[in-house]
Amino acid sequence: MARGDLGEGSRLAAATTAWICFEDEAGQNLRPPKARTWAPRGRTPVARVSGKGSGRVSVAGLVCLKPGERGRLFYRARVHRGRKGERRSISEADYAGLIAAAHNQLHAPVILIWDNLNTNISAAMRRFIEAHLDWLTEVRLPGYAPELNPVSWSLITWA
Repeated sequence: MARGDLGEGSRLAAATTAWICFEDEAGQNLRPPKARTWAPRGRTPVARVSGKGSGRVSVAGLVCLKPGERGRLFYRARVHRGRKGERRSISEADYAGLIAAAHNQLHAPVILIWDNLNTNISAAMRRFIEAHLDWLTEVRLPGYAPELNPVSWSLITWA
């Protein structure tokens, strides 16, 4: 951010004293992977795994930046245990809560830069964004552009 221009987001932030917040999400299965390993001939290796291990962890993160301020990280993690009817990813309500919590902590307008995930472009999220136009501005990234989103790199290396 210090070297380059972020285009529409940085010009809008400078004009409104807003925070630029990049959002991304990641998920990881909790079941250990199946793999082969080496063992002496005649001695079958045994890899013990405790518990069933079924389920999934989903994480959504916001990296918020503003010139002259230290960066802030906000995130939400959700564990899904595979119960009948349980959602396997973060819901619109979780995203709305994350964005609202960031706004409450930052005490300033938010420029939200995120991708076109189906949850991000749903009717419920559209209603949330339209209800908060006084402090929330949305900027969409192109279809697949992880190099434009600093949260993508941090969530990929974390997961």
